[in-house]
Amino acid sequence: MKQIVCLAYAPWRARPDRTQQLLARLGDAQILFFEPAPRKGSPMPEQGRRVRAHITVYTLPNPLPYPDETSVLQRRRLDKAADFIQQVMEKHHFREPVLWCASPLHAQFLDKLAYRGVVYDCHRFWSEEFLEWESDLASHSEVVFAASFGLIKRLSPCNDNIALLSNGVNPVLFQQKQRNIPPELTGLPGQRVLGRLGSVTGQLDLEPLLYAADRRPEWTFVLMGRVTKPAAEQLRGRDNIVLTGPVNPLDVPDYLYRCDLLFDLIRFDRPGDVVPIRVYEYLATGRPIVTVVDPDVLETIPELVSTAYDGPGFLRRCKAAFGEDPGLPRRRRAMARDSAWTGRAAQVSSILEVAGLF
Repeated sequence: MKQIVCLAYAPWRARPDRTQQLLARLGDAQILFFEPAPRKGSPMPEQGRRVRAHITVYTLPNPLPYPDETSVLQRRRLDKAADFIQQVMEKHHFREPVLWCASPLHAQFLDKLAYRGVVYDCHRFWSEEFLEWESDLASHSEVVFAASFGLIKRLSPCNDNIALLSNGVNPVLFQQKQRNIPPELTGLPGQRVLGRLGSVTGQLDLEPLLYAADRRPEWTFVLMGRVTKPAAEQLRGRDNIVLTGPVNPLDVPDYLYRCDLLFDLIRFDRPGDVVPIRVYEYLATGRPIVTVVDPDVLETIPELVSTAYDGPGFLRRCKAAFGEDPGLPRRRRAMARDSAWTGRAAQVSSILEVAGLF
């Protein structure tokens, strides 16, 4: 029987992240999914939740130590987490499973668990404080999946068996012909509606958005997702910026199709050339797309996604996108179909078989 122990970077949630999307489609494997411990003061979720026929979710009993945490107490926390994982593995009769790691933090388990091989799924650029642990994890992995060419370049000194595994989308969700307009997006003012999906926090560079909103009061900018208080303060006082709050994952297509253009902004804590899942969802709608990127990053999806580096550039790109080639929407939707999570998961399965892990 194929068995996977997944050490996840984020909790199992209603809006699936990359790890969930991939593992949910590996239906021929039994999977134990270990999510991080809840934040201090939050209740402990029910242990052993069956979220799929082949996936059981457990929550780690305590947060894992970070590289600068080296006290005896913190080492005990790690030992407690490792003991918990090992006990759950024994309960489910897991014998030397594949260890799927989604964060450099998981390098701490390499000599504490029994497994037949390691997979490191690198979905983002990690800060320099994790460099030693990430190098260790990549070098001990039989397979490394990297979400971008930039990550491949970064990890190549540590491992020769690195496969490009970009993010993806479920295009079927976007193929329904009739759409309901969400209540928050009915009766919007303005000639154009420009939207961004995702949380808005202090880590998001809002300057390009504010620049464009101030100079185009006839456009409506819709931010679809959770907004933290500091970010809300930055956005205050602009009538043409609409905050919808969190969006039900099943309703995401309805929200995106209501927009005339979709955009993304730089996150200060996520440098590099990884294309976020939301951009693949944008592609599935066929709508014009403008993203703000770091000047040192090469265009990852040229022609189909316009890129800018600052506020003035963002505004210029948005103006130009409204007069784009009428054939681009079809090409975007075609790329979304080629980027389906089912295809990404099939690639994972094939590579693991070749590596002898399946």
